[in-house]
Amino acid sequence: MKKTLNSLSESEYVLVRETKKSQMAGLDEDGLIDLHSRIRRARNKYVTLYRRAGAEKVKSKGGRGSAKAANVRNAAKAEVFEDALSRVSRRLARVSRDAALELKAERLARARTEAPDLGGGASGDGKVTSAGRARVDTTRESSGRKKYEASTIAKGARRQAKKDRRHDS
Repeated sequence: MKKTLNSLSESEYVLVRETKKSQMAGLDEDGLIDLHSRIRRARNKYVTLYRRAGAEKVKSKGGRGSAKAANVRNAAKAEVFEDALSRVSRRLARVSRDAALELKAERLARARTEAPDLGGGASGDGKVTSAGRARVDTTRESSGRKKYEASTIAKGARRQAKKDRRHDS
């Protein structure tokens, strides 16, 4: 692992060092998302190089096993970036979870302070004191409703008569 870290370019080495706990401690959620995407791009780069180079060497080396041995450096670099990505992912998940809990607490506190007072003047026994307005269904008396219901009843009677005729025969 140390040998692989020494073989990284300066910018890649700096990128991997940014994933140390002490370096990530000061980053907020947006900073961690940015670091996560940069690490992921570097990891994808070396995974792609490893796969392509391996596929090209299979024919010349005569097999996948010997082609893999000739492509160790790209695989090791991909592994370094994979480890770095997992560190950043864990930190990002922790920070995101904490931010979500903080937002939820703020929302609940705001809801408690903005909620209307529902207990003003009520006796507390859960019964309504006003008589209210009686609800009457006036649609039953309309001529359209009567025609619709008569049509439905007639259709049902026809359907039943049809079934009865089939069973009588």
